Order: sequence, then structure tokens, then C-alpha cells
Amino acid sequence: MTTTETTVELTTAPVEAPANDVALTEAAAGKVRALLDQEGRDDLRLRIAVQPGGCSGMQYQLFFDERVLDGDVELTPHGVPVVVDRMSAPYLGGATVDFTDTIEQQGFTIDNPNAGGGCACGNSFCG
Repeated sequence: MTTTETTVELTTAPVEAPANDVALTEAAAGKVRALLDQEGRDDLRLRIAVQPGGCSGMQYQLFFDERVLDGDVELTPHGVPVVVDRMSAPYLGGATVDFTDTIEQQGFTIDNPNAGGGCACGNSFCG
């Protein structure tokens, strides 16, 4: 699976943004299911994280993980297993993960109401 990184500059996490509001569109859920089927393992889940970095300050990371860590928020939008770590959760409340597959663009995108802005590359965000 491709790791998607997007950057955002947030100095403090939004308090009123619970991670259980993270959503996957049907297109994103379908792509994640297809990638999980390719892996051939039933112990994997999509991990969505926010990490420092990128040109705007923070970036998203999406990857498959077999671990569930203490404090993780576990979700199953459209039947897809998703985990968000406790440090990333406040940044992702209300976010929607989509998958685009067009001639111009292919990959996962994140629409995040907590991001105050982004960068020209589209891979980073700020608060």
C-alpha cells in the first residue's frame, strides 16, 4: 500500500475533535478492502496517523498495522478496521479519507476540518 503523507502546522491539538468522527468514503473503504485482500492477512487494519514533518508542519501517514496500541481509537467505517493513535486522534476528528483514481490523480486524500491550510504539494497541512 502506498503511504500518503500530508503536512499541517498545528501547535496544539483541537480539544473538541474526537477521533471517532474519522470517516472513510465508500471509495476509500473499497480500496482499503482490496489492498487488505492483496495482503492476505486478516489481522491488519488501516492506521491513520499525524506526524511532525512536511513543508507545512504536519503530515498524514496511512499504513497497515497489525498492532493495537494502548490508547488507540478503533473504528470500522464501512466494515474496514481503522486505528488512530491517541496523539493523532485530536487532529483527525471530523476528517474524511477518500480515494481518487483518475487520469490526473490516484491516491488517498484527507479532508480535515482541523487543518487551517496546506501546502502547494497537497501533502502537508497547518492549523
